[in-house]
Amino acid sequence: MPPIISVKDLSKTYGTGLSALKDINLDINKGEIFALLGPNGAGKTTLISIICGIVTPSSGSVTVGGHDIVTGYRAARSMIGLVPQELTADMFETVWTTVSFSRGLFGKWPNPVYIEKILKDLTLWDKKDSKLMTLSGGMKRRVLIAKALSHEPSILFLDEPTAGVDVELRKEMWQVVRDLRDSGVTIILTTHYIREAEDMADRIGVINKGELILVEDKHELMHKLGQKQLTLQLHEAIDTIPAELGSHDLKLGNGGSELVYTYDSQGPRTGITHLLTDLSQAGIRFKDLDTSQSSLEDIFVDLVRRDR
Repeated sequence: MPPIISVKDLSKTYGTGLSALKDINLDINKGEIFALLGPNGAGKTTLISIICGIVTPSSGSVTVGGHDIVTGYRAARSMIGLVPQELTADMFETVWTTVSFSRGLFGKWPNPVYIEKILKDLTLWDKKDSKLMTLSGGMKRRVLIAKALSHEPSILFLDEPTAGVDVELRKEMWQVVRDLRDSGVTIILTTHYIREAEDMADRIGVINKGELILVEDKHELMHKLGQKQLTLQLHEAIDTIPAELGSHDLKLGNGGSELVYTYDSQGPRTGITHLLTDLSQAGIRFKDLDTSQSSLEDIFVDLVRRDR
């Protein structure tokens, strides 16, 4: 099955000379949740804006559902729902009017039953007659999602969708996203909450300085780049790591009362047996040990640091 979004050799340089994107190549599959991660200014919003037809690329091409975003703009744009970071709507309009109007902008016939379902799914039904200016920040964020879904798109872009949203609402929103994915909608999200990407995404892309430095299945990424740590709680704190333990990747922790050993759990040897033997010979005793796995956040920070 061909990808629902295909980005080829895409670059964007602004009039100021800022190179926001550099030769981006990316395919996104139908029905997946794809998380795009990167620090501020990395190019995430520029990439989304180009795919959605808001920003013009300097070079390269993008197709959405087989439609070129330049020559087939209307067909491509009709497939896309975009949840931007900022609310762009008339503050004096009601929730119902705002969402219904967004549907009309795409030439869709009125469908009050569908609009009602969206508002109920997003816990907005009791606010349907409220003006946007009276809503909380979290409620306004829900309205953005409702607007994006109003014309029944097959692709949904979520640009920092849970920024400023409380934990309870965040969980509700992600359940809506899961339901959409299960119904066949393709989801592309950017988020600063890396835990959300770890929980939600099927694949992860990391962008930095306008370059796509990695695209990987989430589980494969964790498998390839994830490291494990063995933490040894010592009977007695030490000030420095003995020289005879220098061949091991050890760090002191918790004021010298812990030794932390980092290793590749997928390697042919973990080195733990050798480490424990050397600890015994150095006269260092431990009373307990614990292991932990690198999180996606650890991996992300490490990738961006390497790319500097």
